[in-house]
Parts: sequence; structure tokens; C-alpha cells
Amino acid sequence: MNGLTVNAEALRIGIQLPTREQAIKGSYAARPLLDFARQAEALGFDSLWAGDSLTARPRLDPLIVLSAAAAATRRITVGTAALTPALRHPLIGANMITSLSHVAADRLILGLGSGFPLAETEEEFASVGAPFQGRVGRLDEITALWRTAWRSGEDGEPTGFEGKFWQAEHLDRLPVPAVPGGPPLWLAGSDTPKVLARAATRYDGWLPFLPDVDAYARARRRIAELAAEAGRTVTPALYATVTVNSSESAAKAELEHYISHYYGRSLEQMSGIQAYAWGSAEKCAEWLGGYVRAGARHLVVRIGSLESEPQLKEIAEVLLPAVRALGPSTTVGSNQP
Repeated sequence: MNGLTVNAEALRIGIQLPTREQAIKGSYAARPLLDFARQAEALGFDSLWAGDSLTARPRLDPLIVLSAAAAATRRITVGTAALTPALRHPLIGANMITSLSHVAADRLILGLGSGFPLAETEEEFASVGAPFQGRVGRLDEITALWRTAWRSGEDGEPTGFEGKFWQAEHLDRLPVPAVPGGPPLWLAGSDTPKVLARAATRYDGWLPFLPDVDAYARARRRIAELAAEAGRTVTPALYATVTVNSSESAAKAELEHYISHYYGRSLEQMSGIQAYAWGSAEKCAEWLGGYVRAGARHLVVRIGSLESEPQLKEIAEVLLPAVRALGPSTTVGSNQP
């Protein structure tokens, strides 16, 4: 069999900070988030993630929260899942990320999205004067500007940027990130041919939330092929939501409640777009294992509950070891359906 071995990169499993969940309950306190971060590190999670939104799904700013979380922890990687760069001026965004990098050092990953295709997201863009149309091209251009800025002035690198949407000079005056060239940039996207090509040629990782594991496997193989052609390596990741309860019906009811408050939509509507599992920790681990066998190397787990902390320990004690046991020997064949 012509196989693609994906165990060159160790399997990592992260957890989403409940910034949106906290906001839904009417609280914006930092202390519980930092307690959650320290607990996640102590329980053995590899990474800690925060989402981004101003008015569509409001929450605290992820770059600021992650800066505090990185300062409160020692080992755990911090990341955005996902940051919407268009909501900030590119140079302000570049400087904020650089500032965060000096707190997190090499523990920083940026998952980036062009904007969730919902009406409230379009309204959010309008609220900051950002065009919703053409947002994909704008995302790619902003990341190109960031990388130019982060390398500016070194070994003859350009100090200016001339793009379709943005122009900038004197980029060498900006602070430089802690890691040369800046942190890894992952594309939070789907499995369309254009997204896969962008992820393979422009980004360092691919962070989808595909609900179909077979579609994930096909897309992961295609990215590996395109990245190899370009002489690049791209981390295949996954954003997944789980609700853990020994009673499957109770878990589903809790997830339904969560989704209705988070998105204002039903689980049935959202499950056609995003990856969800509910039930016992063992069942959720088996479901995530399908994605690991399909080639996922970094799982970003969101707890589908407005009261996420009670599930955190069970996920760490049962789900983490069960899924990690699959990681070291996983091989995915490129000719599999």
C-alpha cells in the first residue's frame, strides 16, 4: 500500500478556554479563566485555546486572555481558535501578536479564520468597517503583511508592503517577535479545493471542524500531497466539540442547550457544519480516534457545556489517555477512500 505515515509529528490534544461560555453566563472575570488554564496544564493537556469575536459571539479578547494564561502557566502551548484578523488593523494585530509572543515565547500558535459565514458575523465586520466580501483574500494578505513585518529589516528583508488591500512602510520599526519570523499560522477552514491549496502553500497548519471523518481523511491526504509538492510541512489539526456524560440522552440535551445559547441555532443545524460528539468519555474518545486514524495531529477540544469545568477532569483522565494511545502508531494510506 502507498501509505503516508503521519506519526512524524506527535499527537497533541488541547482544550478551549471557556471565554464565550463565561460571557453567555454574564461574567467576564479573568480569575476563573486563569484557574482553568492552570488546571488544564496540571491535568496534562498540551495546549490551551481561545476564540475571537466582538459582537457576533462576544467574549474577552483572546490575545489578552492568552497573554495572561501564558504568564500563569509554564509548559502548555497557547493558541487562537480562531482569531479573525480582519477585526483589527493589520499593524495593530501584528504588534499585539508580537507582544503576546514575548510572554508565550515558543508556546504560541495562531489559528486564523476569515469569518464564520453567518449573518451576525457580517454585521460584526460592518461594525468595525471591515468589508465582508473578499474576506478570504484579505485574510491571506494580512498574514503576508504580518510575516513581512516580523522579518522586516533582517538579512535584506523588505521594510515595506504593497498589497491589493493594504500598504505599509517602515515595518522595521515595529517590535520583533520572540521567535524569528513569528508564530506558526494555521488556517481554520473547510475542505474545499481552494482552502486545501491555501493551507498547503500559505499556512503552517490546517484547523477544520469537519463533521465527516472520511472527508477529513481525504482532505488531509490532499494537503499532504500539495505541501510535499511545495516542499512544506503542514500540521493537520481538528476543532471538535464534546459533551461528556455517562447518560447519552443527558449529554445530548446538555449539548443542545449549549449550542442554542452559543449560536442561537439547533444542534441539528450546526452538526452539518461542525464536529460534535456526546456521551461517555470512552465513546467520545473512540469518535476522536477516528480523526486521529485519519491523520489529525493536534486536536482542539471544546467542551459543549456552559459548565465546562466539571467535565474537564474526566476528559483529562479518560479521554486523553485513550486518544493518545492511538497516536504513536497511526499510519494513513494515501489510497484509502
